[in-house]
Amino acid sequence: MKKIILFVCIVFLNLQSFAQQNYQPTPENLEARQWFENAKFGLFIHWGVYSILGDGEWVMQTQNIPIKDYEKLPSFFNPVGYNAEEWVKMAKNAGMKYITITSRHHDGFSMFDTKVTDYNIVQKTPYKKDVLKDLAAACKKYDMKLFFYYSLLDWHNDDYFPRGKTGTGISGRGEGKWENYIAFMKAQLTELLTNYGDIAGIWFDGKWDKKDADWHFDEIYKLIHKLQPQCLIGNNHHEKVLPGEDFQMFEKDLPGKSTQGFASKPEDIGALPKEVCETINGSWGFNLKDNVNKSKRTLVQYLVRAAGYGSNLLLNVGPMPNGNIQPEHIKSLAEMGSWLKTNGETIYGTKGGVVPPSEDMVSTQKGKKLYLHLLTDNKNLFFVPNFNVPIKSVVLYKDKQKVQFKMDGYGMLIKVPKEDLDAIDTIVEITLK
Repeated sequence: MKKIILFVCIVFLNLQSFAQQNYQPTPENLEARQWFENAKFGLFIHWGVYSILGDGEWVMQTQNIPIKDYEKLPSFFNPVGYNAEEWVKMAKNAGMKYITITSRHHDGFSMFDTKVTDYNIVQKTPYKKDVLKDLAAACKKYDMKLFFYYSLLDWHNDDYFPRGKTGTGISGRGEGKWENYIAFMKAQLTELLTNYGDIAGIWFDGKWDKKDADWHFDEIYKLIHKLQPQCLIGNNHHEKVLPGEDFQMFEKDLPGKSTQGFASKPEDIGALPKEVCETINGSWGFNLKDNVNKSKRTLVQYLVRAAGYGSNLLLNVGPMPNGNIQPEHIKSLAEMGSWLKTNGETIYGTKGGVVPPSEDMVSTQKGKKLYLHLLTDNKNLFFVPNFNVPIKSVVLYKDKQKVQFKMDGYGMLIKVPKEDLDAIDTIVEITLK
């Protein structure tokens, strides 16, 4: 009998820690979800004292830097080149609708004016300013939504104990109380949701470090939704969505794919709005030696493919320690913005179309308009299998020139003149009856 009672208690505690039970989103939250689903494109920013070392945001672990040594980094962090308005205008020029920035990463350093710990940008750096406060003001001025990335994992805080599977080689980590760490996170989240105006969402990361821990998500998610009901919650745990979460995210993978090894199997795709995050080069935080930047074609096609899967793309930059963003990344974002100025109608406000994604094509759809994105220019005949939807017209999106097509019981064959093929994305506009 005692074993049965113990089992029931464990199950109950797990349910309490993993989800916000009986969550009913408010009208404000549902409206925010709809906006998010239509936005399609956002800017991810990984920035912290780790950028000083130019070796990515995981440098504390990859180089096993002891606590006492890592704590010297803030004294070198003085981003005099930081201009929040320029960042926001850059994002708008790229066609982005929201910004997600790291408020605290795995190194435990807070990039905002928190009263919960003195290990923060205001108290420990010569800069002594709250960069999130400036960014929030700029986002409000230029009508840009703001999300805060928040790390659940912490390599610095002694109360993050028992420790997880990462950071095991970092010396100087102490032992504390897990319940104190939960209280610490609640206090910081309260600050983030009361001191910076309307926040569009909280982007959690790090649950995978202690997959089976009692994270108290029930309490944390309730707190967020109570403070700002419209605030969307996402959690980068590489599992199916939990009750209380408002969008589903996929790291460096299109929905349903499993190419990065983050999950043991492809993640279940739920009905919530979706977001894919990716980098311009190979790094999230500033990496001095990472010059393998993705081409315009690769980046635009990733945005198009994400939209074809019914997902947003959150594209990352890792600012330099002086507060400037790498010029080559600014150039890449500007190129995407230029493409969207011409073709944004086929991306913004769309859903994944009735034509399933494939290697050669994806489709987006807005009402009766179906946009077929042809993502290869080495052929001009495209077959859409099992397509039997009644149509009014088939034209090239760019100039409304009629496109030859033939339909039979097997599907639809489209022929695009070779001279009209685009090296990045040939868009065929199909008007459905």
